[in-house]
Amino acid sequence: MAEASRTFHATLFSLPTFSPRFHFKLSYSHSHPSLHLKRARSVQRSISETKTMSLNTTLPWGCDIDSLENAEALQNWLSDSGLPPQKVGINKVEMGKRGLVALKKINRGEKILFVPPSLLISSDSDWSSPVAGHVLKQQNVADLPLLATYLISEANLQKSSRWSNYISSLPREPYSLLHWTRSELDRYLKASQIRLRAIERIADITGTFDDLRRRIFSKHPHLFPKEVFNLVTFRWSFGILLSRLVYLYSMDGKVALVPWADMLNHSCEVETYLNYDKSSQAVVFTTDRAYQPGEQVFISYGKKSNAELLLSYGFVPKQGTNLNDSVELPLSLKISDKCYKQKLKALMKHGLSASSQCYPIQISGWPLELMAYAYLTVSPPSMSKQFEEMAAMASNESIIRKDLRYPEIEEKAVQFILDSCESSISKYSKFLKKLKRRLRDMRSGELRA
Repeated sequence: MAEASRTFHATLFSLPTFSPRFHFKLSYSHSHPSLHLKRARSVQRSISETKTMSLNTTLPWGCDIDSLENAEALQNWLSDSGLPPQKVGINKVEMGKRGLVALKKINRGEKILFVPPSLLISSDSDWSSPVAGHVLKQQNVADLPLLATYLISEANLQKSSRWSNYISSLPREPYSLLHWTRSELDRYLKASQIRLRAIERIADITGTFDDLRRRIFSKHPHLFPKEVFNLVTFRWSFGILLSRLVYLYSMDGKVALVPWADMLNHSCEVETYLNYDKSSQAVVFTTDRAYQPGEQVFISYGKKSNAELLLSYGFVPKQGTNLNDSVELPLSLKISDKCYKQKLKALMKHGLSASSQCYPIQISGWPLELMAYAYLTVSPPSMSKQFEEMAAMASNESIIRKDLRYPEIEEKAVQFILDSCESSISKYSKFLKKLKRRLRDMRSGELRA
């Protein structure tokens, strides 16, 4: 896919070495809260089927991801639907992306946007096809799959849907790892742990679609024709939701698409979020800096690492700008440890993995849980009475001793962490060397052509 290549080339050296927008958590339905799949089979089927369908399917709705072709129609519709006069407008911004720019001077601490609740798309929005919505709700379909199906249903109606102008402004192919092929994930993210999370997410979404197709779509083909409700359109709708859903804390935790507001781009230097303002009865955000006319206006998508931003939103910030960036460091017990079984039993008792456990490392340091795991790993048999305490702290279950320290083994624990970091870095460095050679070969081939 060309987009994957473009995104990767633009962010090659800023990829991680190894109320915010909605955090992804998938479930089939309220009666089936978790998803348990044979992931390998599901991923393989999703990749082969999606690849075949993509060759023959062009979505009849939406626009090119950087297009302004429907911007004016969107703004006119929003104004007619209750959006008050704005101090921002849609325009092209850096790297050709779309964004909201200031039309007038905006002061620091000023509330802007004021999107009314009537323009929010959520799980309780009215369906243009009420019978289809009733069938899904009867089957207790959870909010996220329900919204994904709703978006497809409304998009298929095109001009007949009240959301047609909004949907026409949505990208046909969102920035999302959901649109990367397996070969692209393997090629560009081979040394990153985000690769496995992307593969798992594709499997989860494919499994959710399979469940809906089996339980509902196949039994009501007149409401959910397979020409419309298929893996390609489902992947599109999930790509839209995962990159645009907003968690509105002041509306009792409602998650919703917020037309107009979802044109705002993320900045690591901004700390203001979208939320519902009860006094104005609208979705707003309060600026934490002033903007001059023509400047792009930003919000924060949350304190997320570069990997999390890439996974959900399809971009990586400029190198060194994200102070919330973190590296997932995998740690595991040494099988040669004389106390391996005893330590493993303590970890499993507190819900930790028998194979390895990942902890985030930031420039500012690492969490106490990681240090506790390191203590447990290097602790000698003479400290067996403390194994339980260390495991509880490593799982964040301990609320008694947040200052857990063992000075006699602290140096060994820190060295264990440093050795684990060096091991992860060496794997990534080898990958980068191979990738650089591949990129040079590609450039040489283009020049010869």
